[in-house]
Amino acid sequence: MEFGKLVQGRLLRRYKRFLADVELPGGAVITAHCPNTGAMTGCMPEGAPVWLSVSDAKTRKYPHTWELVDTPAGLACIHSALANKVVREGFENGKVKGFEQYPALRSEVKYGAGSRADLLLEGDAGRVFVEVKCVTLYRRDDWGAFPDAVSDRGRRHIRELQGVIDDETRALLLFCVFHSGIHRVCAAGDIDPKYRDALAEAMAAGLEVQAYAAEVTTRGLSLARRLPFSLDPA
Repeated sequence: MEFGKLVQGRLLRRYKRFLADVELPGGAVITAHCPNTGAMTGCMPEGAPVWLSVSDAKTRKYPHTWELVDTPAGLACIHSALANKVVREGFENGKVKGFEQYPALRSEVKYGAGSRADLLLEGDAGRVFVEVKCVTLYRRDDWGAFPDAVSDRGRRHIRELQGVIDDETRALLLFCVFHSGIHRVCAAGDIDPKYRDALAEAMAAGLEVQAYAAEVTTRGLSLARRLPFSLDPA
């Protein structure tokens, strides 16, 4: 997916979860929408170069949206909702291997107790429910971890994915890495041990877990390559 033209600036602060103040090259300070509800640990250093998209919708209070940040460990995309689009394009372009028997693809399909699967793959072999999680939390030695804050919602998704598995139904949790400094992924058991334990239980019951790096540039995002995943850091 392509961003279109982005505006570069310098991050001053993020606050109220959804807002960020950014200084533009001419010295003007604007408030931008921050499309990320997480802790964003390591992704909001004061003074960091950032890139913003601009909407011409007249209904928007803040036309700028924060998309990218240049962290000390590498370029990262903080617009977590874009992971679903990038992963869908990855499936459509054949970059996610092992699912060739499921050519039909749908987004936002209801399942479980009122949840929606990010993707549903279907074919003669049955179906695959896919939950996509965006990873930007960088740890030492090129590790990335999820979640970056306690996630009751994430644990619920794991339980519901585990519940759909049967002889004709697979479930896949796909970690989409939006940070160019991350080269392997694990669960952040120190941040949310209940999430880590729920994931371990679901994996033992047949939940498939994969991690993929996205190529992150100021031009756009694309699914690039599979990364190693382990429940705990080695």
